Amino acid sequence: MWLVGDVGGTKTSLAIVDPSAGPRRWVRAATLPSRDFPDLVSLVRAFLAQGNERIERACFGAAGPVRAGRVHLTNLNWLLDEQELTSTLQLSEAVLINDLEAIAAAVPHLLPDELRTLNAGRPEPHAAIAVIAPGTGLGEAFLTWDGMRYRAHPSEGGHTDFAPRDAQELELLRFLLERFDHVSYERLCSGQGMPNIYAFLKETGRAEEPAWLAERLAGAPDPTPIIVEAALGADPPPICQNTLELFVSILGAEAGNLALKILALGGVYVAGGIPPRILPKLKDGTFMRAFQAKGRLSDIMAGIPVHVVTQPQAPLIGAAYRLM
Repeated sequence: MWLVGDVGGTKTSLAIVDPSAGPRRWVRAATLPSRDFPDLVSLVRAFLAQGNERIERACFGAAGPVRAGRVHLTNLNWLLDEQELTSTLQLSEAVLINDLEAIAAAVPHLLPDELRTLNAGRPEPHAAIAVIAPGTGLGEAFLTWDGMRYRAHPSEGGHTDFAPRDAQELELLRFLLERFDHVSYERLCSGQGMPNIYAFLKETGRAEEPAWLAERLAGAPDPTPIIVEAALGADPPPICQNTLELFVSILGAEAGNLALKILALGGVYVAGGIPPRILPKLKDGTFMRAFQAKGRLSDIMAGIPVHVVTQPQAPLIGAAYRLM
């Protein structure tokens, strides 16, 4: 059996794969809160103790840059090491890859009902493919064709400098520079970024915060789901509507930037935890207008397919294919 995992600062998803039945055939799976354990080994042992499977190989997608077989999680004080995992868990092999690399590895194998299309475009066979994923942070990755198959590559593109496109976004950048020493796209296009946009609109007087909403947000450990729920509700407060509008527009612009940088004529895939929850907004044209607004290259952008990944276990699927 193989063990595959999606290791994040909040939660870790694990699955046991029977390779003889294919990468998508899971013997069992579970999601555990990462912070309940001192390290990944303890978490894995707790999961394995629930069964009696013999694990030979493992692949973990981890939220952080992997260097020389080691990764320090971006949002959790865990240091993962391939050699230590192999030895401690008594495996023949343990592979660490970036979590976005895991999602990218799944992309060529996703089924039609695991995608929602924002732009059908005109995909070019074997052209590069881009993946952008807003969740707790903002992840980016890409795939290239090696003559036989697509290979996934990690990136830390979500930490590149935010580039304003108009006067309001210039003011947004100024607002955030007073609070952070570096304003990246992750400061805006992520679960931690949406409250930054909300605060900008509120504190600069661009939108009023209703009292009932202020009360709900005051006691919330994570304001993003509340903002999204209100923005997509029957009677949305303008501050939430405007927050989501700006979020989606900036995300579309950065997805277009990524597509240009790798010439992603094979398509752009929008993954992560947030996109499936805001599909109505992603489909109303806001995202694609920002994606395509690239001046003289707008015609090329219009031909790039754009899909939203709705398969929540894409990182586990990609980790399993990485072991094939």
